Amino acid sequence: MTKGFSLEQDLRLLINNPKYSDIEILCEDEKKLYGCRAILAARSEVFDKLLYNGMKETYENLISFPKIHSLGMEIILEYVYTGSIKEESLTKDNTVEAFYAADYFQLSGLQDFIMKTIKNTNFAKKYAPELLSKASETVSLTEDNILLNLLTEIVANMSLNNIKFGRLSITGLKYLLFTTHEKVASFATREYEVFRYSAILAAKQVSNNAYESLMEQLPTLEQIENLINVENKFIIDHQKVAEELEPLVKYIDFKRIKTQILANFIEPLEIISTETILSAYRNIALFNNLNLGDIRGIPQINETDYVWDVLTCGSKLIIQDNGKIIQAQDGYSPQSARTKMILENNGIFEWDVIIEKKCQNSWVGVCASENFNYEMAAGLQFTGWVLGSNGCCRHAANNTILNYCPSFGDGTKVTIHLDMNKRTCAFTVNGIRYSEVSEWNDLPSKLYPVVSLYYPGRFRIQPHKKN
Repeated sequence: MTKGFSLEQDLRLLINNPKYSDIEILCEDEKKLYGCRAILAARSEVFDKLLYNGMKETYENLISFPKIHSLGMEIILEYVYTGSIKEESLTKDNTVEAFYAADYFQLSGLQDFIMKTIKNTNFAKKYAPELLSKASETVSLTEDNILLNLLTEIVANMSLNNIKFGRLSITGLKYLLFTTHEKVASFATREYEVFRYSAILAAKQVSNNAYESLMEQLPTLEQIENLINVENKFIIDHQKVAEELEPLVKYIDFKRIKTQILANFIEPLEIISTETILSAYRNIALFNNLNLGDIRGIPQINETDYVWDVLTCGSKLIIQDNGKIIQAQDGYSPQSARTKMILENNGIFEWDVIIEKKCQNSWVGVCASENFNYEMAAGLQFTGWVLGSNGCCRHAANNTILNYCPSFGDGTKVTIHLDMNKRTCAFTVNGIRYSEVSEWNDLPSKLYPVVSLYYPGRFRIQPHKKN
């Protein structure tokens, strides 16, 4: 490219270029980079004080940074010379190094750019576990660090079941569990799965045999539901696994794990102390009446969770569009369908149901799974709480609230607002928010989105997005 047309492009020619440099920069990994002292000093107060302090650095052509890796320094040079960073310059290998180097050189603009890149791109979704592992290496658990806080939040909202073993280090996992332990924040993994991931990751540090042994002995929750018999086998190197696991145990909330799982799958492994197991049993007994959920913090619901469940819908209802649509085939009495996603513990849950085609009586709301009959309308049942297209709310046949809102028809968007902290429910119909249904003061601790319809009804479910 011809020089003189683009200042940024011309300055890029200077980056780490020995031809135009008058100083060598020795990094932590013994790699040398090249820079121009005048540009470095003009762009950073730290460089200015180092290179023009009247001491030996002022006259020598070599300056050392024993705590800054060359991967981070290369990003520093790109930013110092051009005032920007190409998005593709940041990788899983240099992002953390660059952030801490930017902090050292007091380049707040570069720090902001790195944080923005992590927040607003798919970069973090791809590499957040690796970045958290790297960022947590030299930081104490109690230190407040904005980069670690952001990475922890991102990883907390990823299911540990979807993070391959090896991507998240023991140190990174410890930081994640410490910062989310007994906190009210979004979290995507149930506590048994937290234990399972921690134990298998610890076993992986011990030996491949221990890893394979625990993979066999610790099924996922989904697999546990389908197990008939439990066969306990000896865990290879179980004492060594227990030692690796010990730093994580104090940040695993065992009282959130069902007693059957504790007794059948965790206790026989002999990798958790008897004291910890007994404490879990005692806590479960004490917290049983408080309906303590099996997930720490607020459950994270993904967009893919907003689908109707083919296993929990009436016989005359069909599911279409990858689970997003429920449609009645025929019949003149309402049947019901609920979603796969569970709404429990603390938190506020909101979702939309679009009435693409109404039937004479369309119903939208929540239900419990206990004693629920999908062959009949939810509002006629003691475990159903719904709003009807006639503008009435209903819970059980003899509990009807008239004139909650105007009646509605085709094309209506109903937003359900479920507050599990206060156990209340309210609705927004076509953009108008209505009050909480005060009569519904007996909502249980575990609910599901539900609809009731019959031919020609056709409903779509989707996550609610605030304007």
